[in-house]
Amino acid sequence: MTNPEDDSTPARVFPTHIKKITGEDWDMPEKIGAKAAETTTAVNGLVGFRRSEIIKSFGLMAGYAAKQPKPFAKHFVKYAAEMVEVAKGTSELEPDRRDRRFKDESWQKNPLYKRGMQSWLAMRKELNGWILDSRMHPADQARAKFVTDLIVDALAPTNTLLGNPTAMKMLVHTKGQSLVKGLQNAYNDMTKNGGMPSQVDGRPFKVGENLANSPGAVVFKNEMLEVIQYEPQTDQVYKIPLMIIPPQINKFYATDLAPDKSMVRFLTKMGFQVFAVSWRNPTRQHAHWGLEEYVNALFAASDAVRKITRSPRLNVTGACSGGTTLALFLSELAARGDNRVNCYTLMVSVLDAKKVDSDVGLFVTDSGIEQARRMSRKKGVLEGEQLGRAFAWMRPNDLIWNYVVNNYLLGQDPPPFDVLYWNNDTTNLPAQLHSDYLDIFQDRRFRKDKNVIFMDNIVDLEAVTQDGFMVAGITDHITPWKACYRNIRLFGGEIDFVLSNSGHLQSLLNPPGNPKARYFTNMDHPPRATKWLDAAETVDESWWLRWNKWLSIRSGEMKNAPKNLGNKAFPAQSKAPGEYIFT
Repeated sequence: MTNPEDDSTPARVFPTHIKKITGEDWDMPEKIGAKAAETTTAVNGLVGFRRSEIIKSFGLMAGYAAKQPKPFAKHFVKYAAEMVEVAKGTSELEPDRRDRRFKDESWQKNPLYKRGMQSWLAMRKELNGWILDSRMHPADQARAKFVTDLIVDALAPTNTLLGNPTAMKMLVHTKGQSLVKGLQNAYNDMTKNGGMPSQVDGRPFKVGENLANSPGAVVFKNEMLEVIQYEPQTDQVYKIPLMIIPPQINKFYATDLAPDKSMVRFLTKMGFQVFAVSWRNPTRQHAHWGLEEYVNALFAASDAVRKITRSPRLNVTGACSGGTTLALFLSELAARGDNRVNCYTLMVSVLDAKKVDSDVGLFVTDSGIEQARRMSRKKGVLEGEQLGRAFAWMRPNDLIWNYVVNNYLLGQDPPPFDVLYWNNDTTNLPAQLHSDYLDIFQDRRFRKDKNVIFMDNIVDLEAVTQDGFMVAGITDHITPWKACYRNIRLFGGEIDFVLSNSGHLQSLLNPPGNPKARYFTNMDHPPRATKWLDAAETVDESWWLRWNKWLSIRSGEMKNAPKNLGNKAFPAQSKAPGEYIFT
């Protein structure tokens, strides 16, 4: 065990960049983590990845090999022939240029390492070739590909100390201290992180100080949520306020992360009156909290916002699972004839999910759903750590093996990265809410041809006629953009749909000034998402600027900014980011 404040510990002897030792760039985990957190569907995290589904997939593969021996034999022979070429040193197999695992020059210059790499590449190539040639059903083929990738990535030579030249160079350079530090990191993860490799060094971050530090105060609080009002940053503000509804799966401060990427700061600087919901992190005693309770909580929160701002109407925005809650809130408002919402924004949210939205979605079965439901009922909650592990094992090369190499083989601490810190600041889901989300995946209640009852009314988004703004991410696999595009046809009002050039969270953390910011827009909405993209215009700037124009038109006239937060009926309480964020 090492003292993180003691500069004499092995944690401090390693240079920040591996290039100083090896002459090569080792792909830093913050880059991979940001990408990997965006590469599986949300429903898979809620269901988990069942051992029975892995075994079933192996059974399917064995069945195809037995029924169709020729494709299997063909690729086995090709593998054997390639191994002969590897042994002779004449193999021409090369890794993908984008595969950062093999950037060390030793993979090309050292015959032993090169043969080890090529042997692994040959195995992967012929396994994939067999799957493609075996005439499997497309769904079975996708399952087989996922399972083989899972196994093959685990067997990559980079995942072992002797098989990884970068790790061996580090071992020599540090006179064995990298191994000592790697063992310490492994011990810490076994005892404090559930056996999973740590993805982020959280020591530099403190919520309320350098994260979630926009000035504001809690102005409403009940058992389920806090409502935070942020201080205006302009002399004049729009009359109609904006209320942010975050996912229940994560803490709310993704919208107020670091100051340079804070959506809250951007909105207040643009003259909007910004309020944010902060959900309480539930425990076993809150197992009964379901979508009905969360929607009722939004009624109470929006009542407080309207009374504080003296505005009969408000604008709302919801992201990911918070978008699902928002959609049910809007449907219920329409059923009651309640027009308190003036317009809405839906971000990276899939309302009508299908298994075919991703290959991983094919592993979601009715039996798996019921097993997941039983487990959360038994515990009272779906634990945030369990949810995180489920997502990690669906992308093990990026979210597990990458950190095994960095933390254990290289003896490096994981990087201090604010996005991954937030991602690891997990929350629980109440058992009933978990069950309700699984019900939505099964009953597809938002479709127009369904008549599902929620809170004594039929779910009907076509009755939601307010204007809507929708955002999706082109590389987002948690909420795939084509599935997000289907939302357009569920609602009854005018929709502006934009597609960001990023993934799930990075689509939202996209402030003006980001040189890589880009989005696609097309006011025509053909039935097929690919047709929409083919005719879309590319805009080289942040979609926040487009959203600002859209939202300002729908936020009423300007008025003098309030001098104080809250009012007599709803006085300011604790300072932002509130108290529930620390639960």
